[in-house]
Formats: sequence, C-alpha cells, structure tokens
Amino acid sequence: MRVLGIILAGGMGGNIWPLTSKRASAAVPVFGKYRAIDFTLSNMVNSGITKVGILTQYNPRSLMDHLGSGKDWDLDRRRGGLFILQPYLSSGSERMGYRGTADAIFQNMTLLRRGDEDYVLIGSGDHIYNMDYTEMMRQHLSSGADVTIVVKELDETYNLSEYGIVEIDESGRIAGFEEKPEKPKTNLASLGIYFMNKHLLMDLLYSTVPHGGYDLLLDVFLPNLNRFHFRAYKFDGYWRNVKKGILEYYRTNMSVLDPQVRKELFQSKNRIYTKLKDLPPPKIGATGSVQNSIIADGCIVNGQVRNSILFRSVIVRAGAVIENSLIFEGTTVEEGAHVVCSIVDKDSVVRAGKIVRGSKERPLAFEKASVL
Repeated sequence: MRVLGIILAGGMGGNIWPLTSKRASAAVPVFGKYRAIDFTLSNMVNSGITKVGILTQYNPRSLMDHLGSGKDWDLDRRRGGLFILQPYLSSGSERMGYRGTADAIFQNMTLLRRGDEDYVLIGSGDHIYNMDYTEMMRQHLSSGADVTIVVKELDETYNLSEYGIVEIDESGRIAGFEEKPEKPKTNLASLGIYFMNKHLLMDLLYSTVPHGGYDLLLDVFLPNLNRFHFRAYKFDGYWRNVKKGILEYYRTNMSVLDPQVRKELFQSKNRIYTKLKDLPPPKIGATGSVQNSIIADGCIVNGQVRNSILFRSVIVRAGAVIENSLIFEGTTVEEGAHVVCSIVDKDSVVRAGKIVRGSKERPLAFEKASVL
C-alpha cells in the first residue's frame, strides 16, 4: 500500500505566544532536544511512509532549518522524500497565503496528482504522541470506510470544549461530529488524523475549495458526514496538543518527567527522530545538583536543578536554582538567580540574583533572547 503523508504545520499558534513569536507552533521545542513536528513525522516514517509533504506558512524559517533535507528521518531519498510546501505568489494568484487547511492542500494539488500513492494520511505538526499507523490503515481497508478519523477518549485533564467531539454507533461508524461544543455529548475527541483514498480527497477538494470552502474539517468532511462512510479508529495512548495554550504546553513537557510517559514516548519499538547536533554530554560541576530533571547535550550545571527540563547548551552558574521550569537552548542562568515555574526561550539571560517566579497553574513564559 502506497501512502502519501501530509503534515499541517502552518499554524500561528497564538495560544502559546510568546513561544511562537518567531516560530510556527510545529517548531516549538519539547522535551529537551525535540521539536513538536518530530512526533508526527517520526510516526509516519515508522509506519512505512517515505513521501511526506510539510505544509508551512507562518514563520517557517525555524521549522525549515530543523527539517533540512529530511536526512535525520531517512527522507533524503531519490524517490519520495520530504517536501516543504510554502505558499507562493504566481501570476494567476488572487492573494498569497493559505486560507485554511483545505486550501493549503488544494494549492499543492500537484504533489497529489503526480504521485503514484493510493492513499493519503493527514496529521498535525503540533501533536505529541507515538503511534504506529499500520493497524489503523488495516482497519480502514477491512471496514470499507471512505475516511478514517483517529479518536481518543479524553479524561478530566483535557478541556473537552476545545476539541472536536465525535459520536459513533455500535459498528464504529461516525454518527455525529461537533467542533468545540460548549456541552460535549461524549468524551470521544478527534485527534486530527485522517486517512483516506487520495483520489476521493482530490475530488472533494475540487468540489469545495473553488466555491469558498477552505477548512478541511468544517467545509470538506463535516458536510459529507452522512454521504460517505466515516469511521473512527480509537487510540488509547498518550496524546497532547501543545498549541492549546501555555499551560497545556507546560504540562505536556513536565509530564515527560513521569517514567510511564517517558517509556511510552521514547522506549517503545518506534523511535522518535530529531535533528542531531554534535554536542558534548551534559556536565554537572562540583557545586551542581540535579533532581528528577532532564538535562540535554551541551549543558553545564553548577547550580541546583529540580523537576525541570534544560534544553541543549544551557548554562546554570553556581548558586542559581531552577525549579519546575523549562529552560530553552543557549540560555544562561547567572549566579544566584532563582527560576520557578517558568518557560525561558532560546538564547536568553537570567541576570545574577534575579527571581523569576510563576506557578504550576500560571507558568510565566518569555520570548527568545530575553534579558531578565
């Protein structure tokens, strides 16, 4: 079975500002050395998908620098490979930019038309999970579905009104779908992962986008819910959407300090790949101490780090204390500084003796190259 992967990675991510002031939400750093897009991209590669299109738009430079030629995901190949698809202005264009997810795919219809793939798998670049799509594809074929949507039963740690809520019948067919309802009827939510025949997708886009329907879910799928066979595939593993808000982003990162979450994401048979950097292992100095934390390559710790994640090349000087915080790449925390429940973006400096204090319910977030 030949499958084309499409990753929607052009979102602005306004809910996690200022972390997205200079990058797309799919490019936000997570877990010390990864980017959000690494998870969906790795899932596709692990499922045998060797041709992947990345639809970008907002602040794409950081994302493009991270992806490069795709060699870290074994996608630098002569057949298939990685395609970074940005909006462009041509002589026949009315405007530059994608007007929605359906319009983004429609403007890159050449990728679908010229390929020899039979099916398309569409996912989002800012979701964190480890999933082998193979079983879902098998169910799609055996059930005779036109479109399969991956769903999950959400617990009390999710705000159901922020997700698309699905109703299914006894056979697993989707009988109802509400996008972000105020009063959800079920706790079964769509994860924004769609699998379908490529030619059906092309037909739906051709009949919708030229008439002003630009959103893949609202304008293409939902109006055809009763016309075609939409089927649900249940995923019961760890899954989070980091662009829902700063608190969700913070909690997602902190959750990896739980051994069970870490085991599911990184110690299964399916690896999560990322861009490699030639950095030395972290160094803990004579005055440094680390408790229940993740310390990435290139870090030098001479202060105290507790329940935190230090991304690559962070320097923590003697007397500094970091608690329940995320410190991004290249940041220096000077002598005597105290950082609690905060997110400090890349290349920042926390001055000597400075106290930066948020809370677990309202973590503070600072943009790139901040001086605190």
